[in-house]
Amino acid sequence: MKSREVYRRDQLVRAFAPRSIAVVGVSKNPAAFGSITFANIVSKGGYAGPVYPVNAKYDRIGDAVCYASISDLPETPDCVFIAVPREGVEALVTECARRGVGGVVIFSSGYSETGKPDRARQQARLVELANAADLRIVGPNCVGMMNYGLGMLGTFGSASFHGAPRAGAIGLVSQSGAVGAALVQAMEHGVSFSHMLTSGNACDVDAADQVAYLAEDPACRAVACLFEGMADPMRMMQAAELCRRAGKPLVVHKIANSERGAQAAVSHTGSVAGSQAAYRAAFERAGAVMVDEFEALIETAVFFAKAPPPRARGIAIAAVSGGACIMLADKAEAHGIDLPQPAAATVAVLERIIPEFGTVGNPCDVTAQVLSTPEHLYDCFDALLADPNYGALVMPHMFAYAAGTSRVSVLDQAAARHGKIACSVWLTQYLEGPGALETELSEHVAMFRSMSHCLAAIKHWHQLADSKEAGLRRHDRIAPQSAAAAAASLIDAATEPVLSERDSKQVLAAYGIAIVEDRLVQSAQAAVEAAQAFGAPVALKVESPDIPHKTEAGVVRLQLESPAQVRAGFEAVFANAMKVEPKPRIAGVLVQPMVPAGTEIMVGARIDAQFGPMIVVGLGGIFVELMKDTVLSPAPVSASEALAMLQRLRGRRVLEGFRGSEPVDQPKLAEVIARLSEFAADQRERIAEFDVNPLICAGSRIVAVDALIVKRRSA
Repeated sequence: MKSREVYRRDQLVRAFAPRSIAVVGVSKNPAAFGSITFANIVSKGGYAGPVYPVNAKYDRIGDAVCYASISDLPETPDCVFIAVPREGVEALVTECARRGVGGVVIFSSGYSETGKPDRARQQARLVELANAADLRIVGPNCVGMMNYGLGMLGTFGSASFHGAPRAGAIGLVSQSGAVGAALVQAMEHGVSFSHMLTSGNACDVDAADQVAYLAEDPACRAVACLFEGMADPMRMMQAAELCRRAGKPLVVHKIANSERGAQAAVSHTGSVAGSQAAYRAAFERAGAVMVDEFEALIETAVFFAKAPPPRARGIAIAAVSGGACIMLADKAEAHGIDLPQPAAATVAVLERIIPEFGTVGNPCDVTAQVLSTPEHLYDCFDALLADPNYGALVMPHMFAYAAGTSRVSVLDQAAARHGKIACSVWLTQYLEGPGALETELSEHVAMFRSMSHCLAAIKHWHQLADSKEAGLRRHDRIAPQSAAAAAASLIDAATEPVLSERDSKQVLAAYGIAIVEDRLVQSAQAAVEAAQAFGAPVALKVESPDIPHKTEAGVVRLQLESPAQVRAGFEAVFANAMKVEPKPRIAGVLVQPMVPAGTEIMVGARIDAQFGPMIVVGLGGIFVELMKDTVLSPAPVSASEALAMLQRLRGRRVLEGFRGSEPVDQPKLAEVIARLSEFAADQRERIAEFDVNPLICAGSRIVAVDALIVKRRSA
């Protein structure tokens, strides 16, 4: 069944930005969920629209008139909060639907989260009622939602509120209500939020809808999302795409990580392209930023809410501590962030200001003497931020005291003048000490409690800019359209679920992939004759659909020169094959000429149940699983995208010629990767996974030496 499109802002605005509200379940017990929600909205948040308490037991709640039912209200509310036991919810939703309410928020629990079929059916009936009336449901089993711009603190929990959101506010979506409530308490130390939205069981409105809503809401400049997962995650990617189009960064932390998809994989590809890797690749393709650590979510989102597009990839570090400079330089190198030296004009300014016992360079030790003179400190910051080598300035905040607070304003002013971002890394353990609030409130200074989070955010900032540029490029197909039909015919003709190496390579050849020659033989003498025809040296490999990993099974012999070596090699690989349990079917032994040495790369793909074809690139041979140095992306990819994947490998230096090896023609390798990604996309209904391991690469010679294709199981 085709999944629905995400709800857009105009479909959710009555629920998330209501002009009037009703709360069902308000009572004279101040600890009741309905009572707390009513008080949060009316008293704590100061919501300006009408708020109607509903409870048939009372005529008044405090100074407010209390109504017996939704039908008795003097107007149709945009949004109704339902805080009654589950048994009374369906009748209330029916009443809301008849009255024309725009959205309901259901706190009540005991539905599908119990795992009981009858409770799941009750939840499904709520959705049927809502869909028939164009009524949106948030929940059930949720903690509510907040629209801080309206002062709508629609929750039964304790709610932080410090006034309307500022210009650089972030919107928060959390599939976990309690964790969302914990995150939004960052408001207490100065972070500005526009919304906090939760979804509970998400029977109707879910996290993807909420992200889509925030993408189109002008109140926030960036979106943070704590994401557990969903049955159709492509809807979340659709929401991420809306954020990209709106120029609004989406920062995601994914919990409930699972690599179960890798456990049943046959190829090397499957073992390195599990569920979490697929989520990361899909989010990155959609233009979202995925942070590994929960603690980095809000910091990173705030950074993106404040940061303009990068004007340069280098960053400058200015500090009063040599130790802090060293630590930041270490983190910059770990994250691949460039620390170029300042331009001559910058050096001239710094040398005039910084005493001889300081350091003019990058990192820049400005010394305590400069720190004590605000105008000199501004001149240092101004010179570094004016330098075209730098897109950002990072300053560690060493000590929380009154004198340090003024530096925050100086840094903010300098960053504002040059339209760049500054980062203050709060190193003091006086976590809420003087200067902390001032830093958070600064429009052009992003605060981090971790050096690693700071440098990682800057790295994501650069990658997001790259993805925006890539999104503007046209993705032209490389392989001919006829390749799809030719490969499909070969796959359909294969009788085994795992294609032989020989058949796999023939399939890939249809996409223009260079493959090594081979000859299938049945005897040692035939192997010798084939070796003589090819010319020494040769390789021998057992051909069997039941031995996908040949090296591990000991059924490969390389660099065989003489007839005696070929005979001995044939006997050895055949004997090892017979040791495999259960006994494998053996088609024969492949004889191949040895491809000259080069850099070994693995390229593969798996058809993910949720995301479709995912192409993976990594170091080849035995290192693919040993080093786990791989990059994943939804297929197909363009040649430029494939080139970017290569640049993200930790071992990318081997492609540049390492210790005398011939450099690899990376644009040519990227084209091969793009062709293989087109194969994965074209044959997504026929294959489950494939890998080419290795591609031997030297200069522009890129040859597939071994390949494996696994057919998709019939439904």
